[in-house]
Amino acid sequence: MSLPHELKRIRLNLARSKEFPSGSTRNGYEFVAPLDAQGHIDAHLWQKYREHCGVRRFWEGKEDEIGRLVHKPGGSEQARWVFDYDAARADDDEAGYRFGAHKFAPGEYVSIGDDDDDDDDGEMHTFQVVSVQLAA
Repeated sequence: MSLPHELKRIRLNLARSKEFPSGSTRNGYEFVAPLDAQGHIDAHLWQKYREHCGVRRFWEGKEDEIGRLVHKPGGSEQARWVFDYDAARADDDEAGYRFGAHKFAPGEYVSIGDDDDDDDDGEMHTFQVVSVQLAA
């Protein structure tokens, strides 16, 4: 089955930070989301194609985490986008900061809050969009 052209595979690499002065290609996310013509996540198309909207979190020294892109009610935008790795748990969700307002295009930056695991303690990290391609 061929996926609709609105579904894009988006890669985010960790941007420069105190801990990673040059950023990191070994830490980030790759996820599938429906984008509109301006590069914003389309919530209506997500409803239609949500079963295709997966995420892979890769972090050097840790096993990859596989989950889903989920649109949850509430928050400052009336809804928020999260990466959910276990539907039975809420404490593993990683929220994208203002994902609904961000443009996903190479060179843009977005922030994601880590889940509350032992070493990250829910802190926010900034990532650079390094690629946006058709999800095949």
